[in-house]
Amino acid sequence: MLGIVFSIVAGIAMSLQGVFNTRLGERIGIWETNLVVQGTGLILTFIILLFAGDGNLKDIKEANKLYLLGGALGVIIVFTVMKGIAALGPTYSIATILVAQLTAAGLIDAFGLFGSKQIKFGITEIIGIAIMIIGIVVFKWRG
Repeated sequence: MLGIVFSIVAGIAMSLQGVFNTRLGERIGIWETNLVVQGTGLILTFIILLFAGDGNLKDIKEANKLYLLGGALGVIIVFTVMKGIAALGPTYSIATILVAQLTAAGLIDAFGLFGSKQIKFGITEIIGIAIMIIGIVVFKWRG
């Protein structure tokens, strides 16, 4: 249940962040906004780490080096979400992002990639994604 609550909060926060970043980017520029986003995220994370950190950064040397690309992916995500929302509007862009995320997550599950437990991704999951795509088409239909 807690996982669902966290996922709902993440979805709302991601939608707000995408719109806020796009509007800020219109004012100060895309890469400048990306710098502000990553910088404020770093500062907030550092403050939280001081009070609630329970891991050990020294163990980073033992982590798979591929997993260190999360920060670089964050820069790509902020940039592409801003460009998508600017071009398509929040709803159409985020709906498309959700289909792409679900498809990528399904492939990660199906093949057990990146240390994930392999989970069946079958016809019902494919139909679910197809229904989401149809939903996007219907949403954007100009009748």
